[in-house]
Amino acid sequence: MHPYMEERIIELANYTIEQKATVRETAIRYGVSKSTVHKDLQDRLPCINKQLYSAVNEILMLNKAQRHIRGGLATRRKYKKA
Repeated sequence: MHPYMEERIIELANYTIEQKATVRETAIRYGVSKSTVHKDLQDRLPCINKQLYSAVNEILMLNKAQRHIRGGLATRRKYKKA
């Protein structure tokens, strides 16, 4: 793996942990695709730093558990506007 990729992966992981950010928020912040962020955090990070992966994984699982609630709230706001 290229050194710049490792740096990016660690940076994405740290941002996700500090901000408790979603994959989408992290992708927008760093100007990469959601697929790249997800691949970096789920597949590549465990090979680099297992402790960091554990912390990131907790946040990702929390986001996954809450996404149906966020979607419902977004739909509610959408139709309340109209």
